[in-house]
Amino acid sequence: MASHKEKKHEDLALDRVHSQLTDAGARIADNKKIILIAVAVIVAVGAFVMSYLFIYKNPHVEKAFDEYNQVETQPILSDSIAASQYMNVADRYSGDAAGKLAALSAGELLYNQGRYEEAAQYLKKFSSKDAVLNSNAYVLTGDCYVNLENYDEALSWYKKAIKEADSNPQIVPRVLMKEANVYDEQGNYGKALECYQEIKNNYPEFQFGNGMEIDAYIAREQARLGE
Repeated sequence: MASHKEKKHEDLALDRVHSQLTDAGARIADNKKIILIAVAVIVAVGAFVMSYLFIYKNPHVEKAFDEYNQVETQPILSDSIAASQYMNVADRYSGDAAGKLAALSAGELLYNQGRYEEAAQYLKKFSSKDAVLNSNAYVLTGDCYVNLENYDEALSWYKKAIKEADSNPQIVPRVLMKEANVYDEQGNYGKALECYQEIKNNYPEFQFGNGMEIDAYIAREQARLGE
């Protein structure tokens, strides 16, 4: 079955078609022949759309999720086999929600195998209306490019993640840490310092988990800058 969101979008599409044709009919209300033609068009378009939704779209969506769930529920597979199966679903159903979820799963597994270029390509196929899922996918894409030593590309994905996360206190400071590490690798200590200062100013409750406090990171960057 189609998801609630997909059904809602489909209903809205039908409403738009109906509204547009109804408005057109009202403008030519004095012409009986054209009204009849408009009614015929409404019936024809409605029949086509409904046929698409119930004969093709719904079974297609259901099949996509069936294949995705088959991979999800299989006995424990090796990462390489599971990744291959997720990639297959993602490639075959790239426009569907199930295909996007498969792309995310494939990207995660490919990353774990060190196949960073492939992982990035599949992660880019994922999209969601959930900001947390989106931002975490962007972060992992950035991580792929860090491992590929394409630091400018990594930074661009980290910035997308920060924008998508919209001040989420669990995500943004973590990404700022990653940005700072990349800037350090590039020798851009001023930008790294800005990242740490933003964490201190806007996310004072963030826990680093390694025993270091934010002031220690700031002092390190200031020392590198000769301040």
